[in-house]
Amino acid sequence: MNAKDIKAHLALLGAASMWGLMSPVGKAAMEAGVSGLSLANMRMIGAACCFWITSLFVKQEKVNHHDLLMLFFASLLGIVCNQGCFTFGLSLTSPVDASIVTTTMPIVTMILAALFLKEPVTPKKVTGIFLGSVGALVLIMSNQGGGEKEGGILGDALCVMAQVSFACYLTIFKKLIARYNVITLMKWMFTYAAICFIPFSYNDFSSTDWASFPMEVWLEVGYVVLFGTYVAYILMLVGQKTLRPTVVSMYNYMQPVVGSSVAVLAGMASFGWVKGIAAVLIFTGVYVVTQSKSRAQMLAERNENR
Repeated sequence: MNAKDIKAHLALLGAASMWGLMSPVGKAAMEAGVSGLSLANMRMIGAACCFWITSLFVKQEKVNHHDLLMLFFASLLGIVCNQGCFTFGLSLTSPVDASIVTTTMPIVTMILAALFLKEPVTPKKVTGIFLGSVGALVLIMSNQGGGEKEGGILGDALCVMAQVSFACYLTIFKKLIARYNVITLMKWMFTYAAICFIPFSYNDFSSTDWASFPMEVWLEVGYVVLFGTYVAYILMLVGQKTLRPTVVSMYNYMQPVVGSSVAVLAGMASFGWVKGIAAVLIFTGVYVVTQSKSRAQMLAERNENR
């Protein structure tokens, strides 16, 4: 393994860890009085400011008008729906459930890739999708009638929608993502996202008594904005530029591991045997799907056998 590969693995490990820790940290801020809409609003505005400031210190890229329009639609799927649904869903469910549900994203991405990119549907993919779907269903249904610290079915469903929207973004805008560097992409996408999201969150944001929050809450919000959004997005794309998508998706395992461990240790959620079975099913499904062969690999094997 060369130095470039090691750097990519470390970047993905860091991003996955930051996203995994974001669930319990963000949940703690919400329990202190920060609403889900306000937190999502701060993520988008804060990240947009961070990326624009960063863009002043990197090589400038010119984005044509057509791509600027496409980046607007990409921001709706990749940020507004993704972060909006996840952050609002997190306020209605437990951080354990939110962390586990994030592992369904590779499965959804594989399904969309088969529909839009004509990737082959192999027995491994079908088996993996089935196991992951059953795991997600068990997780959601186990929350019906749950206690105060358990997840809610609406919250879990919103977290699933967040993963679906991000998977659509990765699939539909794959070529656009590869065309520009991460800072150029993120500064425009987060700007569009903030503009689109402010009308929905303004009343919630303006009615919040921000002066009443202690420093601990501000540190939690700061972590979500700076590390859970800005730094994590940079690290994720650093890894994606070097490693294969199947390898990148494997790092989703770190999110529920980090998130669930911190949440359980902090007493913010419980992790019973039902959630354990659901997690195993989802993890197994993701692993089986990511081990299946891509369209390019199958074509290469056919050419070698001729």
